Amino acid sequence: MLRNDQLDQWDRDSFFHPSSHLAGHRRGDTPNRIITTASGCHIEDRDGNRLLDAFAGLYCVNAGYGRREISDAIAAQAQELAYYHSYVGHGTEASITLAKMIIDRAPANMSKVYFGLGGSDANETNIKLVWYFNNVLGRSEKKKIISRWRGYHGSGLMTGSLTGLELFHKKFDLPLSPVIHTDAPYYYRRDDLSMSEEEFSSHLADRLEALIEAEGADSIAAFIGEPVLGTGGIVPPPEGYWKKIRKVLDKHDILLIADEVVTGFGRLGSMFGADHYGFEADIITIAKGLTSAYAPLSGSIVSDKVWAVLEQGSDDFGPIGHGWTYSAHPISAAAGVANLKLIDQLDLVKKAGSIGAYLNKLMHETLGDHPNVGDIRGEGMLCAVEFVSDRENRAPFAPDAKTGPAIAAALLADGVIGRAMPQGDILGFAPPFCLSRAEAEQVVDKTAKAVKSVLG
Repeated sequence: MLRNDQLDQWDRDSFFHPSSHLAGHRRGDTPNRIITTASGCHIEDRDGNRLLDAFAGLYCVNAGYGRREISDAIAAQAQELAYYHSYVGHGTEASITLAKMIIDRAPANMSKVYFGLGGSDANETNIKLVWYFNNVLGRSEKKKIISRWRGYHGSGLMTGSLTGLELFHKKFDLPLSPVIHTDAPYYYRRDDLSMSEEEFSSHLADRLEALIEAEGADSIAAFIGEPVLGTGGIVPPPEGYWKKIRKVLDKHDILLIADEVVTGFGRLGSMFGADHYGFEADIITIAKGLTSAYAPLSGSIVSDKVWAVLEQGSDDFGPIGHGWTYSAHPISAAAGVANLKLIDQLDLVKKAGSIGAYLNKLMHETLGDHPNVGDIRGEGMLCAVEFVSDRENRAPFAPDAKTGPAIAAALLADGVIGRAMPQGDILGFAPPFCLSRAEAEQVVDKTAKAVKSVLG
């Protein structure tokens, strides 16, 4: 095969890779995987390796790779109008159309969409809007944000602070003081094994209320959470969790930010996680599935309640002082319009629910009795397998054994991409919504082989 061997050296000399062992990569301890093409649920690298991507990039290529409907829309928009800003009332046909399409699909209490480029900047926007909201209402002390351990909300200064994972805090002087953390809704790792899911949810709501009372409700502006914990382990909430949390927040007049960067636009088999779990959010964060990652785009969807106060702020204090150069970028917006149309045309939200359920069922049937499988969990097109050294007492493997990464590497060697999650020996799956039943069977079969090769 003809290939440009300079790329490997250029990569190590010039490319700063995110979430990577920098020194190891520079030394050549890890191979480069240079991706050249993709179609459906598969990607191919320059060495001709064809891999079933059972993590959809980073939970994001929801419609699947190689969709000409989206790439053609991007090309057409670039030729017609590659860029214009959205400040001071400016818009494009693509950005206005996409905003309407989002509101038509969003929960009923949502009002407007602010566009950014990625989930991190969307959550930065959300924090500013929450602070602005309370300043307009004359509540200058109501500024703290409650997040959850194991939550993921970005890797900026404030968004990295919201993230409740050690890797994103270590040596970065994070979290910053306006952010405080509460317990993760991680039923498998509950301290009291006698608790039912409903009892555990009540316990978490009580713990949240105790934290609010200790900090002072008049100092807390918002609570942020993913409908299903993503990077923290792909952990669906226990029964009744979101309704109990919402009740506590309502009692103390605290806004709820639903971070739906992963779950938005169908990954749970429902258009949004808020609808899936039956709770109302005040702000919803969107990104990945909005364009299926064909172009960078994010959004903050604000509720009627929040929008009314933002309008009041403009009347009281003048134009809102927030904006990004690339907000509502027309090329990205065109990708979003084409993507949402395609999701509707192919009924991909329903397919994510049905094929995702099949994937989870097969995973339970195939690996549920393995002595080193502690938990198999998922919702919609999300699935995770958690490995333990002792199933009876849920004892983890020693961190330096790197059991999860070893299983992910064995799976990759057999042609399937799963993700070794960053905090624990957890193998995660989040395939494109176009995954077939046969491909789901392949994912499970090869996962079982990888587990056997590493753990026996």
